[in-house]
Amino acid sequence: MLRSMTGFARCERATTAGVLAWEIRSVNHRYLEISLRLPEEFRAVEGEIRRTISAAARRGKVDATLYLRPGAAGARELLVDDALLDRLIENTLAVQRRLGAPGRIDAVDLMRWPGVVREQERDPAPLVAASQALLAETLVAFTASRAGEGERIAGMLATRARQVGRIIDEVAARLPEVQSRIRAKLRERLAALGAEGSPERLEQEIAILVQKMDVAEELDRLKSHVEELATTLAADEAVGRKLDFLMQEFNREANTLSSKSQDVETTRSAVELKVLIEQMREQVQNVE
Repeated sequence: MLRSMTGFARCERATTAGVLAWEIRSVNHRYLEISLRLPEEFRAVEGEIRRTISAAARRGKVDATLYLRPGAAGARELLVDDALLDRLIENTLAVQRRLGAPGRIDAVDLMRWPGVVREQERDPAPLVAASQALLAETLVAFTASRAGEGERIAGMLATRARQVGRIIDEVAARLPEVQSRIRAKLRERLAALGAEGSPERLEQEIAILVQKMDVAEELDRLKSHVEELATTLAADEAVGRKLDFLMQEFNREANTLSSKSQDVETTRSAVELKVLIEQMREQVQNVE
């Protein structure tokens, strides 16, 4: 199944710590490049997350972001370090006594002192497990998104390939007539030049010239490329690079066909082929 390198998916899940959300999007890229944005408590499993995403996408620039929106139930309890607070109060009173300037101790200032108030640490394992399960769910949707776009591209490529095949058949059907006209033109030119020689020798030279202008080989190769394209589209693997190479081969044969053409209709067909091949090549750039 053909898959596009362009895709998007977002999934959310409520947990006791709040709402988790994965958002994954991708665009074209020559290789696989993964950019991750994670809350601090998930940094320890970053490598595992990268491996999971790598198993689902082989090419493309993938941006994956994990959001954690704490809920009311997920707010962590605030803990006060009573021992540190007592020492701060004692030291504050001692300073006031030494200065002989008693004053009010500001509770807010004491609470702001580093370490006096801290959030209760929670076990990250359940939250990490929930994020990994949600990642698997998001990757399913992400893969489906890319497969849907890939199906559209495959349909477009198959349609263009049929059009290429039709043009090949039309050019091949005209080949005997074209060769006959080429022979006639060559004879006329030789006659105009007053060339003399044995008929056998002249016919041999004409045959050599006609063979140089013959496009049957290019048509055969184009036809084999059409067949190879159909086989590649049916393959259950990443075929983007193979298709890109195949488009280069298509284009090479179309250019040769155009350069060797001695017939107006064949030249027009070669131009039409180039247009179709360029349309396919543009779409292939988006295939994984």
